[in-house]
Amino acid sequence: MGDDDNELMQSFGSPPSSRPIPDGVVALPDWAVLKVTGPDARTFLHGQLTQDVLSLTPNQARWAGYCTAQGRMLATFLMWSVAEHEVRLACSADLADKVLKRLRMFVLRAQCQLEIEPGYAFGWVGSSMVAMAGEGAQPMSVSAAAGGTLIELPPALGVRRALWWGASPVQSQAPDLPRPAWDELEVHSGVARLVLANVEQFVPQMVNWELVGGVNFQKGCYPGQEVVARSQYRGTLKRRAVLLTSAATVAAGDELFVQDEPDQPAGRVVLAAVPGADAGECVALAEVRLSTLAEVLHAKSPQGPAMRRLDLPYAIPELG
Repeated sequence: MGDDDNELMQSFGSPPSSRPIPDGVVALPDWAVLKVTGPDARTFLHGQLTQDVLSLTPNQARWAGYCTAQGRMLATFLMWSVAEHEVRLACSADLADKVLKRLRMFVLRAQCQLEIEPGYAFGWVGSSMVAMAGEGAQPMSVSAAAGGTLIELPPALGVRRALWWGASPVQSQAPDLPRPAWDELEVHSGVARLVLANVEQFVPQMVNWELVGGVNFQKGCYPGQEVVARSQYRGTLKRRAVLLTSAATVAAGDELFVQDEPDQPAGRVVLAAVPGADAGECVALAEVRLSTLAEVLHAKSPQGPAMRRLDLPYAIPELG
């Protein structure tokens, strides 16, 4: 990871002064992991994903995307290497079967096996996560912990986070973290996680996937590569993901509108966090037309509750 990557990962904001800093562990049943093994596992995935798989080291995780030939995203992955011929791809559980079936279609003669790995995902946050990973761990680093694998994620609101994956539920004395607290941090991180409601809705740049390190433009061909490259280098990108908040409760897949265009959605929710008992308004990472950002966006209908824009933890080039 270079200096620019470190600067990006270290600049993920700070928690609101009026809110307690989240801490603890939470089960994440909406995550699943694909196990890819065999002598050609890396070569096969390298030709399918938006990320460089060949140079992936055992102590490093990377974001990766899986696209159609038209450049539309089928899945987002958190990817790490277990051994020379073993790679893991963590994704939303509601996509796992669909993505597994599609990837298997293209294995052909490659010596590569794909399956859904039985196991359990947990999210770790705050001082409990630091106690597990150590003070010196860096975002997107991978380590063994508590009988499983711990992947440190980019912090959000200044709070350290990690995803843990293991064959059995993690055993810990850490406090239980309310699920809304984890969801809020995930949304504030600005890292899109694709769910079933949004399959084939976005080109990677529409959800800022290249801004968080999910696209490698030097790696060569993969499905949709020409479309993704064209979007990057021709300056034709007209949609981006922004962070929004509202008193309305929204969910992934919900559409956003401006009042002047009631028949044409202005955007779509990528991920949302529904407020918990001690949380504030709903927050959402949403893909929107850049031309509508000067107007008021409304949730679900042109007359729906207004949404207010918040700062992302990284800059969007098109917004200056």
